[in-house]
Amino acid sequence: MRSQFEIERMIEGRLRSYLSRDKTGIRREVLRLLLRIRQTTIADILDELKGRFSVSFHTIASMVGIIASRIGILKVNRNIGGISTYELKEKYAAMVVRLVSA
Repeated sequence: MRSQFEIERMIEGRLRSYLSRDKTGIRREVLRLLLRIRQTTIADILDELKGRFSVSFHTIASMVGIIASRIGILKVNRNIGGISTYELKEKYAAMVVRLVSA
């Protein structure tokens, strides 16, 4: 079984790789929003970004899905109505701040 340190290093590597492919800055901006807004939905993120970026609901949903499932730094809450809210896990907030501002 992996130690917490090994897990954090693996997640940091995945996040670095994910951000290295960010040509437009939208991935960093999504992470900044997740830092600023504690609990949010895909629709809320889309509303925040559509003035600055040419994005669709599907684009934002894909990004958030990758951040939640492959990178593993988001907590997903599903309610009865089928709307999911996303929240950055506190233990990864400092890592995200460090990598987004780099």
